[in-house]
Amino acid sequence: MAEPALQAWTEPALQALTGPALQAWTGETTLQAGIVAVYLTVALAIGLVAYRVTGSDAEDYYLASRSIGTVVLLFTTFATLLSAFTFFGGPNVAYAFGPEWILVMGLMDGVLFAVLWYVIGYKQWLVGREHGYVTLGEMLGDRFGSPALRALVAGVSIFWLFPYVMLQQVGAGQAMAGLTGGAVPYWAGATAITLFMIAYVVVAGLRGVAWTDTLQGVFMLGVLWVAVAWVVSSAGGLSTISTALAESNPEFLALGGAPAAAAPYSVQYVVATAVTIAFGVTMFPQINQRFFIARDAAVLKRSFALWPVMVLLLFVPAFLLGTWAAGLGVAVPEGENVLPLLLVEYTPLWFAALVVAGALAAMMSSSDSMLLSGSSYLTRDLYRPLVDPDASDAREGWVARAGVAVFALGSLAAALVQGGSGGLGILVDIGSTAFGGYAQLTLPVLVALYWSRTTRLGMFAGVFGAQAFYLLHVFAPAVTVGGVTLLGDAYLTWDFALWGMALSLALTVGVSAVTAAAPGEDAQTFTVGAD
Repeated sequence: MAEPALQAWTEPALQALTGPALQAWTGETTLQAGIVAVYLTVALAIGLVAYRVTGSDAEDYYLASRSIGTVVLLFTTFATLLSAFTFFGGPNVAYAFGPEWILVMGLMDGVLFAVLWYVIGYKQWLVGREHGYVTLGEMLGDRFGSPALRALVAGVSIFWLFPYVMLQQVGAGQAMAGLTGGAVPYWAGATAITLFMIAYVVVAGLRGVAWTDTLQGVFMLGVLWVAVAWVVSSAGGLSTISTALAESNPEFLALGGAPAAAAPYSVQYVVATAVTIAFGVTMFPQINQRFFIARDAAVLKRSFALWPVMVLLLFVPAFLLGTWAAGLGVAVPEGENVLPLLLVEYTPLWFAALVVAGALAAMMSSSDSMLLSGSSYLTRDLYRPLVDPDASDAREGWVARAGVAVFALGSLAAALVQGGSGGLGILVDIGSTAFGGYAQLTLPVLVALYWSRTTRLGMFAGVFGAQAFYLLHVFAPAVTVGGVTLLGDAYLTWDFALWGMALSLALTVGVSAVTAAAPGEDAQTFTVGAD
């Protein structure tokens, strides 16, 4: 899915902190740089504390020995997933199309992902605790007795994850250039932030990353609600804002009222986007791996029960601010982001600087989790089974740390080659469609977890077939045969990503139904008792 609204997930990482509005805040540059410096210092201090209690084995490094409690689990998932989009993408969509995006993100995805967290995440936690699994690929490869399936799942996951890490580095490099008025060039900023993240993640592991995410999540919630109160007060109250919105954008006050040419809020669009994002998020490595880390079942159940509340607490103020900016007549030049411009006009510059610098910190809170997860897939699913099957836990732990550096430096190279000029090409296409790519994995995994008749060939067919279908639709041009458009954006008005998901389900179930279990498969692997 590459519609403009969904691209808001990736584009803020490229442009959020680089526009003229930021460059005009010359009096606040020192403050912004100071806030970033304080964040980096605090993060490093947390990382050093985490290092003192982190073991040398891979399970403790990647999963904090499955010891995470409710508050930290909830906030690390929260901050990892919702950082840059919350500050920029969400308000931009609400400004352009109206507040109904809350139906996709605040309600539908808040509830859908919570349900998937329960249905898939809880079962993964039970299986992972029983067998000591660290990654999704390891779990599936063991169940189906197939290193090849393990490598396929890891390869698909890394393919969609790599450009996301790269996009964060591009955003960080451009942000540092903007914050310093060009004194720190793009390449130096991206490199410096990357080297810091390598050092931090190598030292901190999942435990330190989760602790830092918790602070970042609390910050995100606090600053957005303070911004709402400040804008309401400065603009003359809610009644004044509502009146202005009714006069300037009356369609924003009616469900589905925005013109079809301007807004994407058709039933097909809302449903397809909500489903694709929710199902895709479930397979994001940095999110899926968090299904393994809860201390006990009670922690896990409290976390997914509270998730919809957390999403509403975050997205309601973000989307309100974007919607209000439209009514208040805030002008947003092309390529700019509405939230900084609104805050500059209605709050003190120091507060706007705080939010912008905090957004850079939020990007890093996502990037460190991505690096850690990418390293785990490289190390656990590719290095261990294919290179050194007999590696000790301690050796794998050190290789894992090396994997962080390899993954980060590889994505930095891509960022430096393509990102400085803004010509990101195919990597942006991959990043902007990653949710749909990950969503193609979800139903085969769900079937495997709950249907003991699932076979190795069925999993290969479901995963490979759906990925091939989806990639063709993303990268191959549409063709018309006999008046029928193939490889187009939609079939029967429904997005091709949904059809790919349906194909993944049909292939997994259909091929499994007509094939027998291969040697090495063990259906009992996923037979675990509920807590």
